[in-house]
Amino acid sequence: MLVTLDGAFAGPDGHSRSISSPADRDVLAETRRLADAVLIGAGTLRAERYSPMRARPDAVAERRALGLADAPVLAVVSASLDLPWDLPMFAGESALPPLVVTTRTADGARLARAREVADVEVLGSADLDPRALVAALHARGLHRVVCEGGPTLLARLVAAGVVDEADVTLAPLYVGGGQIGTGAPFAAPVGFDVAHVLEDGGFLFTRMLRRDDATAAGV
Repeated sequence: MLVTLDGAFAGPDGHSRSISSPADRDVLAETRRLADAVLIGAGTLRAERYSPMRARPDAVAERRALGLADAPVLAVVSASLDLPWDLPMFAGESALPPLVVTTRTADGARLARAREVADVEVLGSADLDPRALVAALHARGLHRVVCEGGPTLLARLVAAGVVDEADVTLAPLYVGGGQIGTGAPFAAPVGFDVAHVLEDGGFLFTRMLRRDDATAAGV
């Protein structure tokens, strides 16, 4: 995740790239390098307009040696299935078909559309239960899951105890209109310990591990 000094996760243009840096994008690529899946919410997909998911050529050999697919699967969580189906990622340009995760209450017509252009996982619950979501990914062999937001999805995963590592970049910027809204407050804070801190051009790159990560379920 990337956040500014005043708690914004996107710049005035509504995109994270405008508050990012080359080093931040290198860190993002590194977190994806050996991932089985990149997990995002529908709002993040609509805002960021994700490109087709492909691995860097220099990472493919390493991934194959470890028994991984050539690239991560992009998994999009959406209860409404209000997604930008015109994106190239839904036109067969990703290394692997994208995965759309929804619920049994999804609209039938939108569900049919999703199945035309993506692999689809329908959870049995009426809402997107984080533990059921992670279990469904694991059942598909997707064990190393990198969640790139949005903030509401990430907060739900943290509250459910399924996040064991947080990689957060602090951008040395004020953009106005900050303070990220993530839904209802937790019953109790969830603690993380600092594992690494790096700096480049004023950007701080932090890696934090959940204190009770032995109980986490693997995002």
